[in-house]
Amino acid sequence: MPTTVSTPKDLLDLVGQDLGFSEWLPVPQTDIDKFADATHDHQWIHTDVERAKGGPFGETIAHGYLTLSLLIPLWSELLVIDNLAMAVNYGLNKVRFPAPVPAGSKVRLGARVAAVEEVKGNGYQVTVSGTVECNRSDKPVVIAEMVYRYYA
Repeated sequence: MPTTVSTPKDLLDLVGQDLGFSEWLPVPQTDIDKFADATHDHQWIHTDVERAKGGPFGETIAHGYLTLSLLIPLWSELLVIDNLAMAVNYGLNKVRFPAPVPAGSKVRLGARVAAVEEVKGNGYQVTVSGTVECNRSDKPVVIAEMVYRYYA
């Protein structure tokens, strides 16, 4: 169940709160191939299943930026703001990719609200400490500090 607040101002009450984990999201080879097409990054470790069997990971892996882009749908499972005029993905402060995401595996996001501050335009900037886990890895696959802006 997501954490739900009534207004963006209510985000101030969430500072330091752990929001738990999203559901597991599959990362199939078809998504990796589509991402390769969209970004023009067809490196064989991502798209050549046969060649990747002899590569460093023994199989194809998702692009780091594909995994990073999944933060948006995963994050939307963790927080709901009922009376919201607009939400903006403001950026990232820190990002690391400690482990690969093998094709066909699943990922989920664990998140904690690190900071909330008021910004111009009746908005609130939220800094979130996030960790993406993979069901086939002992290490996190993404560690990121995400920044969002929510406006009433």
